[in-house]
Amino acid sequence: MLVRICLIVAVLAGLAVGVLNFLQVKEKITVLQADLERETALHHEFEGKYQTTRKELDVCSKELKNTKDELATTVAARDKAEADLQAQTKRADKLTEDLNKTRQERNDAQAELAAYKVTGVTPQQILAMNKQFKSLQDNLQVAEAENKLLNQKIKKLDTELSVYRDPNFFVSLPAALKGKVLVADPKWNFVVLNIGEDQGVLERGELLVNRNGQLVAKVVVRSVQKDRCIANVLPGWELGQVMEGDVVIPAHPSS
Repeated sequence: MLVRICLIVAVLAGLAVGVLNFLQVKEKITVLQADLERETALHHEFEGKYQTTRKELDVCSKELKNTKDELATTVAARDKAEADLQAQTKRADKLTEDLNKTRQERNDAQAELAAYKVTGVTPQQILAMNKQFKSLQDNLQVAEAENKLLNQKIKKLDTELSVYRDPNFFVSLPAALKGKVLVADPKWNFVVLNIGEDQGVLERGELLVNRNGQLVAKVVVRSVQKDRCIANVLPGWELGQVMEGDVVIPAHPSS
């Protein structure tokens, strides 16, 4: 009997504990459900704000891109406008310069026309005078050429006469005369030089041949052409073999 009573008491105690635990668990579940509902509501609210903010951000990004594109277009338009302005300014300066030049030429032409009118000379007379002036210029050039040729002949004859009178006479050549050996023939001891009558070379004129500042030989001119001459190497003066490219200068330069 006592055992049955103890069992009943134990069962009742277990039931009481189970009911108490159930009540505690139910309260916790209720609290958790409330917390879950609150967190879910907050999440939905955050999600809504996030989507709204993202849409606003997309709009701002698009507006920013449009602004950048517009700015780039504006900068390009500004640069083009500045370049066009510089080109137009340069063109205006050139036109102003051309205009001033044209005005000056017009003024000069008017002044020349006024001076021409003062002379009282007709256009036909001016043409005739120009033709006569050109003819005189041509005649003068011919006379100068003939005079130069005559002077060369006179100097040549005078030199020959001086040599005949005095066998020891030295023919003087221009002090500034300078030439080069074009051809050298060691067998026959003659050279061809790139200087002649036009440079003032005379027959029997003597020239010193040097290479790099060193005397190589002395030559005497035997034949003279317009821009060439032939000379022989003087015996006893061949200090070395004359070669093409050697430099020649007067042995007896005129003062």
